[in-house]
Amino acid sequence: MPLPVTEVERELRHTRRVRFEGYKRADGLWDIEGHLSDVKSHDNPMKTGVRRAGQPIHEMWLRLTIDRHFTILDAAASSDAVPYPGGCESIAPAYKRLIGLNLIRDFRKNTRQLFAGVKGCTHLTEMLASFPTAAVQSFAGEMPEERADGRKPFQLDQCHALDTSSETVRKWYPKWHRKSKAAGGA
Repeated sequence: MPLPVTEVERELRHTRRVRFEGYKRADGLWDIEGHLSDVKSHDNPMKTGVRRAGQPIHEMWLRLTIDRHFTILDAAASSDAVPYPGGCESIAPAYKRLIGLNLIRDFRKNTRQLFAGVKGCTHLTEMLASFPTAAVQSFAGEMPEERADGRKPFQLDQCHALDTSSETVRKWYPKWHRKSKAAGGA
């Protein structure tokens, strides 16, 4: 369902696209790649010169190589279009510091500490926040939802629809459904 049509005339001025792709590698590892681009629909005067309409202001990539436990084994960053050539893209090697982190254990907190302020690139660091979800989505269908060890499926209690007291869980995961505390359940 699209957003409602606005009542006020407007003009597109900026487009940001962020895309993630997950690749299953022949060696059993996974590559999760993020790509960010910022494009203006008009000529944009900048300190470093005018960017013509349609030319990217930012064109940046991050690749994280992970194992099946979501541990980062390698990281690479690249910036092809930046507002300050010679400065922005020089931070790319710093993103190797991601190696050893785990995407599902304190990843966002750790990346904020590693790359806050001048220790990183604002745009690359913002993109990092979506890597955990992109990795989980990439693994979807690769691992059974019902765990062999009897623990509840990882996605339960991770969003409002999959609250273990919700109707969604009652219908699709009845084994894990719990009455809500508000309804007098445990």
